[in-house]
Amino acid sequence: MVAVTAAILIDDNRILIARRPSDDRLAGLWEFPGGKLETGETPRDCLRRELWEEFGIRTRIGPFFDETEYHYDHLSIRLLVYQAEIESGQLRPRVHDAVRWVTPEQMSGFRFAPADRPIVTRLQIDREWMQPRS
Repeated sequence: MVAVTAAILIDDNRILIARRPSDDRLAGLWEFPGGKLETGETPRDCLRRELWEEFGIRTRIGPFFDETEYHYDHLSIRLLVYQAEIESGQLRPRVHDAVRWVTPEQMSGFRFAPADRPIVTRLQIDREWMQPRS
């Protein structure tokens, strides 16, 4: 089981989603951005690093949101999801071939990676994520 982080990156009640590139095993599927934990790294540190490497943004990682497990043919993952906000930098995708800022309702129009689908469902049902954070 590989630990992977993902961000519910929030801006004006919209959430960033990113599409996997054509040379990826999950090509064309949408996901919440993040990546694999490295040895000795905390999930929050991992997410900060991944968002910097993949998008060139500095972020504030907020509260834990949820976790899922999924067993792909090539890999089993435990997805750890956190709320996050951009602190600085210009969003420039370096790995994904597209990004979108969408509302939870709009997410139904996108094909998400299987590990991310339970998170989409929770975002559409549970509106507590929209509450201001301190």
